[in-house]
Amino acid sequence: MTTGRTGLREQKKQATREALSAAALRLALEHGPDNVRVDDIAEAAGVSPRTYNNYFSSREQAIVAAVTGEREARVAAAVADRPADVSLADAVIEAIVDQYTDPGEPARDALLLITTRPALRDAFVATTGAIEHPLTGAIAGRLADPGRHAARVLAASVAAAVRVALEQWLQTTAASATTSGLVVPSGSLPDLLRTALAPLIPALDAAEHRAGRPHH
Repeated sequence: MTTGRTGLREQKKQATREALSAAALRLALEHGPDNVRVDDIAEAAGVSPRTYNNYFSSREQAIVAAVTGEREARVAAAVADRPADVSLADAVIEAIVDQYTDPGEPARDALLLITTRPALRDAFVATTGAIEHPLTGAIAGRLADPGRHAARVLAASVAAAVRVALEQWLQTTAASATTSGLVVPSGSLPDLLRTALAPLIPALDAAEHRAGRPHH
């Protein structure tokens, strides 16, 4: 029974978080992010400002969550679900590329907004740190690494590589927007992600070899 109550509580918390991020994005698109207050977001989501502060520490975090919500969990799940005959490096890279380059239609509007605001770009890049913990578990599971030391180091390195790729992509996009006046994400984010993650392939392969799993 306790497990059931815990599950319902988590579902309610997730629903509240999604309602807040959706409201934040809608208001930011309608009025501009600089004209959106925390109180406005809370009211639009039907919660109190105090409840809002339990989920986000800034309006930028709430807006960015419309793109990044639960992505870290999806990355970890994708790595864990890859077949055993897929190398760890391939599993990690494909999971990252898939989850970071297919945001869905509503999130595309948010991405265009993010590219034009430095504070939103910073909040967007900062979300990469959330990958580390769930990805550690997924990598440890594939390596059968109960101590999780190697998995933690590898997951932290992956998060850093993703941050570098996103920073480069956003900088290029922002520069193109200022020169052309048209805000269109430029450059290939999948290519940037693969390039940033490529130096980690030998480390991922070596960890797999030490764990007794042949890499491909």
